[in-house]
Amino acid sequence: MPAYAHGLDPVLDRAPCGFFAFADDGTIRAANRTLGSMLGFDSKELVGRHVESLLTVGSRIFYQTHLFPLVRLQERVEEIFLLLRAKNGEDVAVLANATRRERGAEWITDCVVLQLRERRKFEDALLAAKKSAEEAHKLADEQRRELAEANELLERQALELELSQTQLIEQSTELEEQRALAEEANRAKSAFLATMSHELRTPLNAIGGYVQLLEIGVHGPLNEPQSETLSRIARSQRHLLRLINDLLNLARIEAGRVEYNLQAISLTDVVQAVLPMIEPQYADRRLAHVVKVASDLQAYADREKVEQILLNLLSNAGKFTREGGTITIEASVTAGEEGRVELRVRDTGVGIPADQLARVFEPFVQVDASEASRRSGTGLGLAISRELARGMGGELGAESVVGVGSVFVLRLQPARSAS
Repeated sequence: MPAYAHGLDPVLDRAPCGFFAFADDGTIRAANRTLGSMLGFDSKELVGRHVESLLTVGSRIFYQTHLFPLVRLQERVEEIFLLLRAKNGEDVAVLANATRRERGAEWITDCVVLQLRERRKFEDALLAAKKSAEEAHKLADEQRRELAEANELLERQALELELSQTQLIEQSTELEEQRALAEEANRAKSAFLATMSHELRTPLNAIGGYVQLLEIGVHGPLNEPQSETLSRIARSQRHLLRLINDLLNLARIEAGRVEYNLQAISLTDVVQAVLPMIEPQYADRRLAHVVKVASDLQAYADREKVEQILLNLLSNAGKFTREGGTITIEASVTAGEEGRVELRVRDTGVGIPADQLARVFEPFVQVDASEASRRSGTGLGLAISRELARGMGGELGAESVVGVGSVFVLRLQPARSAS
């Protein structure tokens, strides 16, 4: 009859220490409730398992190479330290006493285990302290050698620091002088821009005024060649005025002198305000335009700045779209809790090469294409537009395919941001 066929003695089942018995093949024949409680099992779950399933990896190796061979040789071992593996995966430290004897038709090893708590902590601390002491002793020799080298190095560094301090004082004085020069240069630039604004825009406005007087016949009727010449003068005057305004706008943005009047604005109103300014350019080049903007769509932005950005985008689209092409103005709200209002200008123009797309928003950068050379400008419009968009808490981006067209996207805060 197999050992423990009739179960454990009730007294052994209630013993204050863990108990289990296993055959030479490692199969657990019996286990008491104390062991089950110690490991988080029902004691009946342990019966039939292999004894190695209760051990950690290290203890399993020790069992295979030392513990079981020693039990078979001496039929008894005492105070063997083991780490058991609980059902929840935690390690349980125990001291084990085991006795092997023949019982019935097989050899059985009875094992009593006592759980260690504080002792395990002390042993771990002792091992850690011993290891630390050995490492500290080893480091001490290295540190003594390094200390001598460090002392020599510190002496050299002290001398270098003294020289560096002298150099830093000299550099600080020089930087202060350069800062003063930079501030003076910035003030001079602002003064120059103010003067340029007056000295250039005033005569240009006068030229525009005189052209209008001549066109309406104040000084007599004009023949067709004279009218055409005046039209060319007027176009050149407007072009120069735009260039000057771009330079001044960029200077104001860089100086942080641009103020924003943020409020809920209707994008339909913005589009309707800008279209009359751009339609003559489109008509001259036989370009069609389509508007897809819902009448109730609003954004939280500065209306004047949005109109300026949209006018620039529409003007660029007209410049780089071949005759007979189409420019589409559309708007929508992106998905998500923080959905942005997107105002898009899509054209069927020449497109922008991928390696130049990221640079079109840099100041003074223009697309390197034949269309650009025929319709030159300062290259400031997109740079100014992006800075204005960011100043309103938005962003300006672009996508493009060469030969297909481009789409510029102005992202703004929704009108509810005003609350």
